Amino acid sequence: MREDVKTLVEIKSQPAVWQQCLDDLRSADLRHLAPVHASHDIEWVFIGCGTSFYLAQAAALSFTALLKTSVRAVPASEILLNPWLVFPRGAKSYYPVLISRSGHTSEVLSAAEILRGQHVPFLAVTCDGRELADMTDSVLRMRVEEHSTVMTSSFTSMLLGLQYLGATFADNQDFIEALQVLPKHLERLLEAYDKEVSTFARHTFEDIAMLGQGPLYPIAAESALKVMEESSTFAQYFHTLEFRHGPKSIAGSSTLVGGLISESGYDAESAVLLEMKELGSQIFAVVNTAGEALRKQANLLIEMELPVPELARLVIYVVWAQLLGSYHGIKKGLNPDHPRNLSRVVTIS
Repeated sequence: MREDVKTLVEIKSQPAVWQQCLDDLRSADLRHLAPVHASHDIEWVFIGCGTSFYLAQAAALSFTALLKTSVRAVPASEILLNPWLVFPRGAKSYYPVLISRSGHTSEVLSAAEILRGQHVPFLAVTCDGRELADMTDSVLRMRVEEHSTVMTSSFTSMLLGLQYLGATFADNQDFIEALQVLPKHLERLLEAYDKEVSTFARHTFEDIAMLGQGPLYPIAAESALKVMEESSTFAQYFHTLEFRHGPKSIAGSSTLVGGLISESGYDAESAVLLEMKELGSQIFAVVNTAGEALRKQANLLIEMELPVPELARLVIYVVWAQLLGSYHGIKKGLNPDHPRNLSRVVTIS
């Protein structure tokens, strides 16, 4: 491990961080965080910025699957600029969930002020706490000490916490137990694939695209963002099957196409990735169990073999882009701890 690169240290410390967070969640009284959770007349609205917005999308899709109720995600800026579209007059009651690692993100704090002005209760999800935690009585705080600029363990830990919360409200003990085994499996997978990702990251790519469907779509978005932040390499994200509808024009020898492939949609999604290989691209696949064709054709294959429900695997899918971005940045002579033009907290005066 490059001990001088904090981002890599934090990525690889996630098994221990997740275990601590899961221990905290197990002992916490979570049901008081949303006294309205039992009502299907309530719409959950997850809100964040940047990585926290992708987290909001992944959490919203997780709640939709677990609670089978109305859920959506919006960037905090939409509440500031287009509030009538986010909360239309006459809409049914809603329960906002505001997400910020630092608790100090300008747009999230402004959204919180608007909600408080309308006497709308909300849940804050954070690591550092700060002002956001002081603005509501309902706080889900994950004990994650993250010193690097980009969000890695904070993203996965807050997503774990929200999935745990959703499963708690759904009385889904089997799902909670599935989350509990993830730390040991990530530790196993890091030992198996870290060097392989490091070696692969030495390639040069002009274009990078990350693909995912369903709950894996926001994970693909976050994967692309991690590559951009850590290596200053432009990366895009698409729904997997949508990549054929125009974006595949970038396929070629200087392009990397990464696929976060679900088990339920394996045949259709892996076919897209294999098509991009035929068009000359290098392909990077993260999958639970790969078929023979993908094993032969993938330039980088992460095969997880996780004995848990598909929805419970989301946090492990993103780790490989976290590593890829860091190692690719180092290959380019950059320091992933200090991404170009970025700061740890976005504040707008």
